[in-house]
Amino acid sequence: MSRLADKVAFITGAGGGIGRRAAELFAREGACIAVAERDEESGRGTAAAVEAAGGKALFVRTDVTEEESVRAAIAATVERFGALHILYNNAGGSSLADGPVTECPAEEFWRAIKLDLFGTWLVCRHGIPELIRSGGGSVVNASSVVAHLGWPGKDAYTAAKGGVAALTRSMAVEFAAQKVRVNAISPCITLTPRVREQLAKLESTKRIAEQHLVGLADPDDVAMAALFLASDESARTTGHILQVDSGLTIS
Repeated sequence: MSRLADKVAFITGAGGGIGRRAAELFAREGACIAVAERDEESGRGTAAAVEAAGGKALFVRTDVTEEESVRAAIAATVERFGALHILYNNAGGSSLADGPVTECPAEEFWRAIKLDLFGTWLVCRHGIPELIRSGGGSVVNASSVVAHLGWPGKDAYTAAKGGVAALTRSMAVEFAAQKVRVNAISPCITLTPRVREQLAKLESTKRIAEQHLVGLADPDDVAMAALFLASDESARTTGHILQVDSGLTIS
């Protein structure tokens, strides 16, 4: 039996990388997919790939840093599919402009906070009421291994992802009575195109990559963890930060 049969999933940043793999995987498991993506070309590409494989998908252009964009995207999803059961806040990411707090440009700090933390907050703000109207559901947030250990050269990104982890726990308590579970994934280095670029340029990231006990992750590893948290298989799991980190935090 499909693990997400009759579910509707809203996945941010689904145009590529982890988000695209999650969209394809969730659709294969029976979910209708709202591909929430700022870039129209990549977003439509993911929606087309889902439908070509026999799934149901809707591309909704979404800038998670803009409240009206998020509100409209959630509304369009519910109008098209009639309900909403899963929010996967995958959109986000660090940049090469990050650095120590004494050197990182203030605008990079606010970019990371607005995209990673505020974007998650906005999608939950408008999406959770729809989950409640649907009888409950699952929120899966994207934190990071940097929320659990010191990581040189990423003080802005660390602040944002640490905030996502804290917000996850708070919302899990807040909405449990409405049958909404809230969890997060903390990936290690995951070999998306953007991360491959950073690996090639940052010596500190290269050194940390060598500490991964069972190898670097690929997008499928993270998407599979998101599937577990989105599905009823994790029905008694909430407020949990699932570390898909190749043992980095214990090495």
